[in-house]
Amino acid sequence: MKPKSFVLTNGPSPIYRVIVYLFALPAVAAIPVGVPGGVVEIRLPLSTKNVFFNEVQQLRLDNRAIVALPLTTKVGDHAIIVQSSKSRTELPFKVIAKTYREQHLTIENQRLVEPLPSDLERIEAESALMQNVYSQFSPMPKRLRPITRPVQGVVTSEFGFRRFFNGQPRNPHSGVDIAAEHGTAVKSPAAGVIRVVGNFFFNGNTVLVDHGGGFISMLCHLNTVNVRHRQRIEQDSIIGTVGATGRATGPHLHWSVSLQGTRVDPLIFIAVINASANGE
Repeated sequence: MKPKSFVLTNGPSPIYRVIVYLFALPAVAAIPVGVPGGVVEIRLPLSTKNVFFNEVQQLRLDNRAIVALPLTTKVGDHAIIVQSSKSRTELPFKVIAKTYREQHLTIENQRLVEPLPSDLERIEAESALMQNVYSQFSPMPKRLRPITRPVQGVVTSEFGFRRFFNGQPRNPHSGVDIAAEHGTAVKSPAAGVIRVVGNFFFNGNTVLVDHGGGFISMLCHLNTVNVRHRQRIEQDSIIGTVGATGRATGPHLHWSVSLQGTRVDPLIFIAVINASANGE
């Protein structure tokens, strides 16, 4: 199947399903296309050993690269570096603009918007712990597709939302929020190893799962946690249950996907991965 181009919107709307279906068809465009905060899939030569974008090694599945595009990626022409044992090649792709909406939320506990000086040390330590996990690059997964959502429900907060808490601007939303009833089982979207289990200031009860190849899932605001550090789990293993711990306005799951330390839209990521699997 040739490299493919696509434009993707969030949410399980009919338009979303049509676009995913079109993505699985042979593409007529010669150059793959992605958006800031998304991923782009690029067909690789069979001799490929490593793939880099912005000097960062990228996830490889079979003979395809899944390239993570930071929200700060500039619109225009880009290229990945493909290395084999005997050569170094550039493969081009394009990035087109995507507009992310604003979201205004009201948090009753002002301390979760403006932490006290005594809270900042804890927040910095938690951030350092997560960044350490995101920087790891474990072996490429032997089997990854299809990836499943960790919980079924309505997406109430999309990836990339420019967020305001009690009127104050904060960083763009780094994952998706999926509303579900309190106590609903949260399952692992793919096999992996538990790298972090903890209770964090903003994220509440949190689990980080290393799926391999730089693909990390973070699952937040859990009510209960059913796994332990360094535990090896399979796809659909129960991680815990939906809750509202940390900075949350109600029971939901926050799910973020990190590829080589770059947070990307989980919905685009699984659509690209699963469409590719279905198209082969």
